[in-house]
Amino acid sequence: MPSFTLPRAARISRITRTHKIAVAVLAAAGATSGLALTSAPDAAQAASEHAPAAVQPVDAKGQPAKADNAKPSRAVTASVADRVKVSGVAKQHSALQAANRSTERKAVKHYPNNLDGWIRQSLDIMKAKGIPGSYEGLHRNIMRESSGDPNAVNGWDVNAVNGIPSKGLLQVIQPTFDQYHVAGTANKLTDPVANITAAANYAADRYGSIDNVNSAY
Repeated sequence: MPSFTLPRAARISRITRTHKIAVAVLAAAGATSGLALTSAPDAAQAASEHAPAAVQPVDAKGQPAKADNAKPSRAVTASVADRVKVSGVAKQHSALQAANRSTERKAVKHYPNNLDGWIRQSLDIMKAKGIPGSYEGLHRNIMRESSGDPNAVNGWDVNAVNGIPSKGLLQVIQPTFDQYHVAGTANKLTDPVANITAAANYAADRYGSIDNVNSAY
């Protein structure tokens, strides 16, 4: 088969057309790629745009909460604790006052206004002052001296003759009462408790105890 060769001009023309087509294809491919790159969002950017927004705390008025909101909370908690402590101290103080009032009421004894009450009150005073004597000793001598009458007065013995009659439950004369009067009792000779305690004090000094007295003394 005979060889056939295209003229030079034809070959150049063919190559040129081929090159143009290839360049056009490449250009189109580049444009498409560029379009794809331009239109496709960056993965990081897309993730950032679609990420859930951070929830910011707000206060009671709907305003963004401040970073140091915890401080008032702690202050409120401390304030409540302080009130609890103060309340506890107040209750304890009230309980202590009530206990003191109860103790005071118990400490204040009440005695009946009769011979039994006078003797018992005198015995408590004598015990506090260190004066010896018993209920029996006091009662026995009172009944002999005055029959239990706090206003009894002896108007016939030597003391009466001398102008200083014996008076009261245990028939005490004024000078003896003045000398042996017990502090804390009435400064009156015929006061039942003052008369008993002064007589018991005198008997303790003279006889060791009112219990040792069995007759006029």
